[in-house]
Amino acid sequence: MSIFTPTNQIRLTNVAVVRMKRAGKRFEIACYKNKVVGWRSGVEKDLDEVLQTHSVFVNVSKGQVAKKEDLISAFGTDDQTEICKQILIKGEVQVSDKERHTQLEQMFRDIATIVADKCVNPETKRPYTVILIERAMKDIHYSVKTNKSTKQQALEVIKQLKEKMKIERAHMRLRFILPVNEGKKLKEKLKPLIKVIESEDYGQQLEIVCLIDPGCFREIDELIKKETKGKGSLEVLNLKDVEEGDEKFE
Repeated sequence: MSIFTPTNQIRLTNVAVVRMKRAGKRFEIACYKNKVVGWRSGVEKDLDEVLQTHSVFVNVSKGQVAKKEDLISAFGTDDQTEICKQILIKGEVQVSDKERHTQLEQMFRDIATIVADKCVNPETKRPYTVILIERAMKDIHYSVKTNKSTKQQALEVIKQLKEKMKIERAHMRLRFILPVNEGKKLKEKLKPLIKVIESEDYGQQLEIVCLIDPGCFREIDELIKKETKGKGSLEVLNLKDVEEGDEKFE
């Protein structure tokens, strides 16, 4: 005896459902787990890596596909890929309470890990432990947002923690090698972007080792390329501003 599956049904497994109500009807799309947040934050740009199928459903778990006339009535089009994109951005991710709790716990720890890795105590120049950052995040009652990336939220956490404790982003140590002719003039333009100049060596070329705020890296890189017409070079020595003998983080 063969089992008949109606043509308007699609069976899917290991799925994350995103739901949206429109024009009095429910529409759902089937996504791969852990990919929705990546799409919303801009980390994932390939739609096929996010969607299990470019079909719009009324009920994913039952495999019931939405009718064409319902799609046109609700979205003004029957282009299922475009509708999937709308639901993906504006819809609500359906997860069990247990899954949601696990996801929030993991994201909370990931955010704390990023903050601990990128920051130091400005007085001691020593990094904070992940456990200490987690405790501080709980003290300020930080609430994880599932629709934002952990990196975005880590920047928010740093701003909020600055109001409660001594913390700042670790400096990035760089080495510039510049042509002597352009070097002296360029150094003056770079000065406002540099925190500390650790060493300068004038030879056939100008070599400078310095500390900068990581947020200035792109501007410095572009300035050196432009002013030296590609003759200058920029090297990242390390990211952590920690005292000798401490563990170095890349």
